[in-house]
Amino acid sequence: MALEINWYPGHMAKARRLLTDQMSRCDVVIELCDARLPYSSRNPDLERLVGAKKRILLLNKADLADPKETKRWQDQFQREGLTAHACTAFQGKGKDVVRLIDQSAKEAVEKALQKGVRKVVRVMVVGVPNVGKSTLINALHGSGIAKTGDRPGVTRANQWVNISPYLQLMDSPGLLWPRLDDQRAARRLCYIGSVKDDVVDLPALAIALLEELLKIDPAPVLERFRFTDPNLRGEELLQAVCRGRGFLLRGGRFDYDRCCQVVLDEFRAGKCGRYTLERAKAAEVKKPEVPEKGETE
Repeated sequence: MALEINWYPGHMAKARRLLTDQMSRCDVVIELCDARLPYSSRNPDLERLVGAKKRILLLNKADLADPKETKRWQDQFQREGLTAHACTAFQGKGKDVVRLIDQSAKEAVEKALQKGVRKVVRVMVVGVPNVGKSTLINALHGSGIAKTGDRPGVTRANQWVNISPYLQLMDSPGLLWPRLDDQRAARRLCYIGSVKDDVVDLPALAIALLEELLKIDPAPVLERFRFTDPNLRGEELLQAVCRGRGFLLRGGRFDYDRCCQVVLDEFRAGKCGRYTLERAKAAEVKKPEVPEKGETE
């Protein structure tokens, strides 16, 4: 089954304009991505929108990703000059994030103090839909002040949240890019729920997800969905899951609707195991220079 994904609802175009307007008021930008998709869950438009602002990249939902791969991604982002930190927003532990904000805003705060002003640091939280922006803000605030949900589009407008007398965070709607030219990245965004399920061919999506997981590490998938052949592909995968989990209708027909939704829901909740679907670049190792023939060391 082939997937073709192109979803950019009208409210995102409006949100993009609002975000651009508010950017000048911010001192620091926190960008969230999903630790399972550190490449695909980052909007390339943000690079231009953020510009020279101080930026912190949080690899959220790190508890659902392969910890070794998360570390490799952190190292890669650090080599690229980004402040990168793995986190799990819903744990409610915001001390590390506040420390990173303090470090990023230090220069601006000190300049204001020299003028006798105690600066209010304003931080914009950005990212694609469903990576945990509102959940992070609630964890830092200590209450459910920002709307959350397990589907894209819950946050529909920018809202400022007071974390302390001198720290404000702005929760912004998730931003996809208007043209999802990289269909593999678009498909992976569907896996984590950044694109609404009702605009996607769910059987094709569930099959593609299962095939990717089986290539990375088949054991947790086989155990979770109760089948034994890791070489199954296509519709046979859905049939195997239906048999293993008992998703059968009258007459022994396969309940594909329930099967596909369960596969996606359980992956999103981390019940299929800790998977990172994208590999970081290996660190470059400088080879020792070999003297040319005739040279002395």
